[in-house]
Amino acid sequence: MLADFLDNFIHNLFKPLLLFFYMGFLIPILRVPFEFPHVLYQGLTMYLLISIGWHGGEELATLDAAAAQQALGYMAIGFFTNFAIGCLAYFILRNVTRLRNVDAATVAGYYGSDSAGTFVTCLGVLTAANMAYAAYMPVMLAIMEIPGCLVALFLVSRLREHGMDRLGNMPDEPDYNPNGSDEGEEGEHANGHAVVRRTDRPRRPIISPELLHEVFLNPGLYLLFGGILIGFVSRLQGHKVTDADDLLFVSLFPPMLCLFLLEMGITACKRLRDLRVAGWRFIAFAVLAPNVFATIGILITHLYSMFLGTPFDIGTYALFAVLCGAASYIAVPAVQRLAIPEASPTLPLAASLGLTFTYNVTIGIPVYILIATTVSEAFPVGIAT
Repeated sequence: MLADFLDNFIHNLFKPLLLFFYMGFLIPILRVPFEFPHVLYQGLTMYLLISIGWHGGEELATLDAAAAQQALGYMAIGFFTNFAIGCLAYFILRNVTRLRNVDAATVAGYYGSDSAGTFVTCLGVLTAANMAYAAYMPVMLAIMEIPGCLVALFLVSRLREHGMDRLGNMPDEPDYNPNGSDEGEEGEHANGHAVVRRTDRPRRPIISPELLHEVFLNPGLYLLFGGILIGFVSRLQGHKVTDADDLLFVSLFPPMLCLFLLEMGITACKRLRDLRVAGWRFIAFAVLAPNVFATIGILITHLYSMFLGTPFDIGTYALFAVLCGAASYIAVPAVQRLAIPEASPTLPLAASLGLTFTYNVTIGIPVYILIATTVSEAFPVGIAT
């Protein structure tokens, strides 16, 4: 098993997906005068989300009633698992790092969500390795993105009830100012970056129609669910309807993913700079926590498999592990911008993109496959009769 892991690990490191990521990662280091066009990045993100949804919707249309019931149960488990992971992340951050409460709550929200970029990279690795996975996993990507937003909102609402000031400081934290001024204040986040905010404006409510719209109808979720619905309805009409579009949404997926990872490499490298003042404990969290959370996901998947009496594909384990071990960089930042302006805007993204994403796509995925294989072979699940 170890030999298989080393073989898969080495081959994974030198697949085109990761080579493009490395190439992008080196661009800031080598000071290459290149900027990835933002509009192209947006186009690639749109394409990948719709493609994932399209292919998942096609596969969902082929599920029988028993498989559909299994999928619904797994989705509910995934939602509550990521919510629990967000709460666990907050507990760890509060007891291990020196982050302010509001920053710990925000970072916990990032880790209670998932990452479309990590998910699509894992899909690419599984496809290249010819490893099967459950057809409904793209729906899990959408469902498991929401809990992190709710975790962050819940934790920050509790902090506000306990006297958090307008700069995000709690009564037992430095620079706490319960009054503020009419002209604005200057404060300092735990990461050393000074911020100036107006304090005469009314504070946004923690829950508002605008915020709920951002959580449940943000562009990423809309495109993903839209792709799922279109793929589902199209496949119900037969292969003659979907085959022509499969050339775009399925066949072109791997090369488009390579270009996406080129941009992600550039961004991940730039985000690492923001961690210089974060402290080694926070850096250790961003690298080690994904392994803990992914392992929790693997164990929960296996328990659900044992409950059903039906063995799951290793690819399903790996994808669920990635959904548990990844951190958001799209949905939760949007929610933070609307509802948690007091939190550091750089620390969560530095951790999620600079370290956690980089770790997951290079080392984490083969590690999770090894853990899943070990667990499934140590505790085999019989097929239900």
